[in-house]
Amino acid sequence: MDAIVTAGGIPQPDDPLYTYSHGDAKALIDIAGKPMIQWVLDALGDSKHVDNVIVIGLSPKSGVTCKKPLHFLSNQGRMLANIVAGVNKSLELNKKTKYVLVVSSDIPAVKTEMVDWLVETCMQTRDDLYYGVCPREVMEARFPGSKRTYTRLKDIELCGADMHVSHVRMATEHLDTWESLMGSRKTPWKQAGIVGFGTLFAYLTRSDTLDELVQRISKRIGIKGRAIVWPHAEPCMDVDKPHQLELLREDLARQERKTLAHQKRAAKKTPVKRTMKTTAGKAATAKKTAARSAKAATQSKAKPKRK
Repeated sequence: MDAIVTAGGIPQPDDPLYTYSHGDAKALIDIAGKPMIQWVLDALGDSKHVDNVIVIGLSPKSGVTCKKPLHFLSNQGRMLANIVAGVNKSLELNKKTKYVLVVSSDIPAVKTEMVDWLVETCMQTRDDLYYGVCPREVMEARFPGSKRTYTRLKDIELCGADMHVSHVRMATEHLDTWESLMGSRKTPWKQAGIVGFGTLFAYLTRSDTLDELVQRISKRIGIKGRAIVWPHAEPCMDVDKPHQLELLREDLARQERKTLAHQKRAAKKTPVKRTMKTTAGKAATAKKTAARSAKAATQSKAKPKRK
């Protein structure tokens, strides 16, 4: 499965992240010594389910790297147009492509095992769209200061993820509806209104469960959709505001310190073992050499002298 990473956003002067991006792409804002998108590329690069990574909105000059084949496409101007371009590139690379992984560049805390979990969970069925959501308790347990916007339903309070799996046909069908939904993805009640009065009423009255709402929206749009409830908060923790940026900078810097400390401890232990082994080997060799010398000396004394 190919991964499409959307990285085309450039904060404008009225954007709260403008002072951090300095007029460059949001995806390149530094977080704990790396561009924000590099954390995402590292997670995708180690995934056993990702074949190619298609970055939309950056060029090779950005300096970002990935262990998997990396392809760059220019920003198409709109979110949906970017995803369509990414799907077309994936089909160009492999005409048999059925599904793609759509990932935002602003979820730097995501890990490889989470990428693999999502793909494996989604591929248990054959739906058109798998949309990730995160329960409020999961998000606040992991990132208590994130101040995310939540949608309250009959059975769950949730926020949206920024990593989804989609069938490639979603890039060519229902374009107008998807364009509207993506444009209002941060405002749940607007999304509900786009797909119909009944859905809006259910949202406003909290009368639907998550499964019921998914079925209602899927029927309205004419697709087979499935909600994926994340047990992890990281794929849902995006960077939209300065306090979220600082939160993730601190979190990932702390993780990096732990990793370095672990590597140092491991490095210290390894030479000790080798030294002990080498010393023991030398002692054994010296003992054998001394024994041979002593034996040779004894044999020499035992031989009769010739007359």
